[in-house]
Amino acid sequence: MLASLLGGMFLGNVDIAVVNVAIPSIRDHLRASGGQLELIVSGYTLAYAMLLITGARLGEIRGRRWTYLVGLAVFTLSSLACGLAPGSAALVGARVVQGVGAALMVSQVLTSIQVHFDGSARRRALGAYTGVLGASSVIGQALGGVLVAADIMGTGWRPIFLVNVPIGAVLMATSYVFLPDDETLEQKKLDALGVALLSLGLFLLVTPLILGPDAGWPLWTWLCLAASLPVFALFARWERGIARRAGDPLMNVALLARKHVALALVSQAATRAGYFALLFVLALFLQQGLGKSAVYSGLIPIAWVATFALVGPILGRAGARVRMLAAPVGGLLMTVSFAAVAAGAHSTGWLIALLGVGGIGYGAAFSGTLAHLTESVEARYAPDVSGLFNTTLQIGGTLGVAVFGTVYLDLVARGRAPSAAFSTTNAVLAAVSVAASALILFAERATPGATRLEDTDQ
Repeated sequence: MLASLLGGMFLGNVDIAVVNVAIPSIRDHLRASGGQLELIVSGYTLAYAMLLITGARLGEIRGRRWTYLVGLAVFTLSSLACGLAPGSAALVGARVVQGVGAALMVSQVLTSIQVHFDGSARRRALGAYTGVLGASSVIGQALGGVLVAADIMGTGWRPIFLVNVPIGAVLMATSYVFLPDDETLEQKKLDALGVALLSLGLFLLVTPLILGPDAGWPLWTWLCLAASLPVFALFARWERGIARRAGDPLMNVALLARKHVALALVSQAATRAGYFALLFVLALFLQQGLGKSAVYSGLIPIAWVATFALVGPILGRAGARVRMLAAPVGGLLMTVSFAAVAAGAHSTGWLIALLGVGGIGYGAAFSGTLAHLTESVEARYAPDVSGLFNTTLQIGGTLGVAVFGTVYLDLVARGRAPSAAFSTTNAVLAAVSVAASALILFAERATPGATRLEDTDQ
């Protein structure tokens, strides 16, 4: 069961990274414009981020097994459409549909772990969840380069999508057999207006964060960001109203009123932002600042991702005290890594070592925060925790690239040497990691003991 679930999550996360390596090949074969290339990359991410919360609730209403299988089928068929796309417009459309399928299946994974596993079995499952998440990033980056370079039968970039088809077919068969039937709540109705408001708010927030840096932050990006705030406020008001009327809200926004949940999500957004910002800025610095090749800049970050993948399974077998300390200590390890780079440790050996330390720190922060959320909120709120946590990851990563990538590029544009700009950016990331460590520490201290969520929602 767990292998089938994690297989779908693996595919969904691989396709976030794998397409980046293939962009030059796609541009040459399809004669795609810069804007089309951006949409090929970001269309998937945008659809994925917008539908994670909706997908988690849909799984509760229609059944997690059914929703997972539908998402996997949509992902597999749209991967085929991507691989066979005759032009860039068709590829953009297929990538958006692929993101929809990924959101439907990935949103069921964490929920299913919370519902079907307890105690030490759940901790081991969450450790495997973290490990697969890290491994998928490594494999996605490496697989994209290998498949494009192989140019199988002159197909160029197409195998990066077509390889999903046989894997998806096998996963569909195994998932159909091994995933358990689960209780559905078909008497509940999907909150259509809530879906519309949340999707609009996320669209207004995420779109400028994805497209703004390359576009130079024109006026429309700031207008979209500003407009997202009242839309989110309206969404929260609508959801609270449904809850008061004993209806079926898309999301239990009362969870966000719980200090230990809100602080943990903000902490995770900050650490995720630091991780994605580092990957983005490091690639620019290595190629533009040190004159390294794209292959070199793609391999160096594996030190971070590989150590991140190792931490989750180890912490899954650790005691309660270790799990509680993991997240704040992890944030401090990230701080050490960023601070040392900021101090000028830019040689290959130092970068690999420090990225390894940072990966251990991020793995601990990620796993510790995930354990905190899943252990401090009742299982019946699993869809909310899954949707919120996965959406936080997407927004945090996108925000990190947008904000800290802009910091680095702006410093270089103002005449700073790439090494100095890289050091300054890492100094800022070190400060962010300290704040993230403090936030999760406060979250753990604010966790109620015997207090139940429903007692505070009245």
